[in-house]
Amino acid sequence: MTDPAIRVQDLCFSWPSGAKVLQSCSLEVPKGEFWMLLGTNGSGKSTLLRLLAGLLAPQSGKIQILQPVGFVFQNPDHQLVMPTVGADVAFGLVEENLSPAEVSGRVEQALAAVNLLSLSRRPIYALSGGQKQRIAIAGAIARRSEVLLLDEPSALLDPDSQMDLVGQVQRLVKSRGLTALWVTHRLDELNYADGAFLLEQGLVVDRGEPKRLKARLLQTQEL
Repeated sequence: MTDPAIRVQDLCFSWPSGAKVLQSCSLEVPKGEFWMLLGTNGSGKSTLLRLLAGLLAPQSGKIQILQPVGFVFQNPDHQLVMPTVGADVAFGLVEENLSPAEVSGRVEQALAAVNLLSLSRRPIYALSGGQKQRIAIAGAIARRSEVLLLDEPSALLDPDSQMDLVGQVQRLVKSRGLTALWVTHRLDELNYADGAFLLEQGLVVDRGEPKRLKARLLQTQEL
């Protein structure tokens, strides 16, 4: 067995107000797999993702995660900072001191991976919501991220674009050997996952086969 790409052990996190968000939270995501994180609003899903990305620091517990990590926000406008598609994907490579040719090559590869190579010169404002999310993912691919963390990336998209995006991420995970953890509340997205976690009040209460978790949640909704 290879080591998991993401390992969380007994993670605890509270806000400065004292409100507890995560309580002894533990999970593992196998390398090269696409897992989803489910739970009601306030269960701690987004906070857990931010802890994994290093955007927040836990009070206690351990996080082991393959680097580099790519984070995709619910609203892509929060992370697309340059005027054009190609420039935005290249922006994340600034710290790597690459030659212009290397940057250009990485940008082309990343845009091709999300099927948007033809839009490299397009202004960001002219993109659809789904295209913007794919550009955010391309930025992570250009940086050669081992792990993708996606915080409800389909929340602002229409149903067709939602399914396009989740299908795209599944294909990237399988074709490029990436690992992804995708936060969602849309049960139909589970059809694309290798596995899923159910978070309740900051604790993983169930994990495993997506179909079984989907059935459990559908049953709960009917009660």
